[in-house]
Amino acid sequence: MCILFHTNTGDNMSLWDRKVNKGEPLLLTKDKEVDVLIIGAGITGLTTAYYLRHHPSICIVDAGKIGHGITLNTTAKVTYLQERIYTKINHAFNKEKAIEYLKSQRQAIVYLKNIIEDEQIDCDFKKTPSYVFANTEKEVEPLKVEYNFLKEQGVPIKEEALPEKITTYSSYSVDDTYTFHPLKYLEGLYQVLEKSKIPVYENSPILKIEEKDGKYWCYSNHAVIKAQRVVLACHYPFFLFPFLLPLKSSIEKSYIVVSRVKKDSGYSCISSASPTYSCRFYDDGKDIYQISLSESHNTAFRQDDEKHFRRVKDIFGLADENIVEEYSNVDVLTPDHMPYVGKLKHNMYIAVGYNTWGMTNGVLAGRILSDMIEYRQNEFASLFHPYRRNLVHYAKMPYYLFGQTKSFMGAKIKKKKDWYPHTITFKREDGKSLGIYIDDEGRKHIVYNTCPHLGCSLLFNEREKTWDCPCHSSRFSLEGECIKGPSVKDIKYRG
Repeated sequence: MCILFHTNTGDNMSLWDRKVNKGEPLLLTKDKEVDVLIIGAGITGLTTAYYLRHHPSICIVDAGKIGHGITLNTTAKVTYLQERIYTKINHAFNKEKAIEYLKSQRQAIVYLKNIIEDEQIDCDFKKTPSYVFANTEKEVEPLKVEYNFLKEQGVPIKEEALPEKITTYSSYSVDDTYTFHPLKYLEGLYQVLEKSKIPVYENSPILKIEEKDGKYWCYSNHAVIKAQRVVLACHYPFFLFPFLLPLKSSIEKSYIVVSRVKKDSGYSCISSASPTYSCRFYDDGKDIYQISLSESHNTAFRQDDEKHFRRVKDIFGLADENIVEEYSNVDVLTPDHMPYVGKLKHNMYIAVGYNTWGMTNGVLAGRILSDMIEYRQNEFASLFHPYRRNLVHYAKMPYYLFGQTKSFMGAKIKKKKDWYPHTITFKREDGKSLGIYIDDEGRKHIVYNTCPHLGCSLLFNEREKTWDCPCHSSRFSLEGECIKGPSVKDIKYRG
């Protein structure tokens, strides 16, 4: 069997954007043979390596820089108050599964807190009250159901209004949650791994995996890693079989606006249902920032990025003169609202589908995968098993298939995309779809407008100046260079 995939390599500016302090990047230039290869140097990958740091013969590879994939653009809230997720899991499975998931998220916070304290990682880890609120009248009763569930489980929860003047119909909060700086955290983990002599190879994408001689042969641009075991800790692995992830998930895009404010209000919050309102605060010692997120949507059905960024500003009343960053993030959503973590096949492991809650689930996945590799029992392994099934999985498949088909057909049918300005056009040439962007100086940037991954039509991201795939979130530069997977190929125009 041959598996192809690509890890994240997006390099967009975010509030957390910083170089992990380690000197020059380590590049994979020579063949290696290891027991465990971890693909992806984000929260999941480095946490897995941390728990395996006494295990002989480990290495990590990433197509980009440490933490510069999905981790870079997270809001970095460490909380078990996750909209109305427990009610949703109860509907998808049963109450027992919802209770297990709650326990897993609270335990993930303990894991993270212990790592930070044991390794004395300076990452602005701060106890921060979390709020969930109903922003429409019809959400009041559903939110009460979630509140009662949490109360029954002994969660120290209280009905309390948000400290700020955000329009709400009801809300509740807990105090045992946190916020932090995710890149500072990864920097601390890297330093621990460096002392344990575990190499982290950056800018070293794995392009292909083959099974040979009882091992996995993992091919990069200039070297081959032979591994006994492989951990896929990348955002969206590129393969169809045996897992068929496109039929088991969807991609959600969110829009983040960072603005300077006068005070740190000292809380984080999220609405209980769509439209999503989410914010937190961060004090870097010089300035105080409000990180606002909204307009989350399935990428197959809504694409006007400029409109969504404007909406975030309007929702939170953000003045243009105070805004310092605007960027988007994408998340893999699963039908039953829980991630896929565990053994994919013999000696190959996966962690994907965090449903926007990557800080807790990334840490949790690292603990689960490391326990599996070292043959330890983990109480949450069965909860997140990648091959779990229920009726919700089967019921959602037609929806996922429709979304994939809708985006795929966009590349085959010449269709004007009315929301774009005149600087962005699409045409067909020699049977191939082209995307054309004209920059402020009048220069044309032409690319093939079909994603090499599975053939979906690409969309132009006006704010971040990239070509994005609405099916599986691959991203390409203005000139067509692949900067984020799952695609492993460029879309450079050769006309």
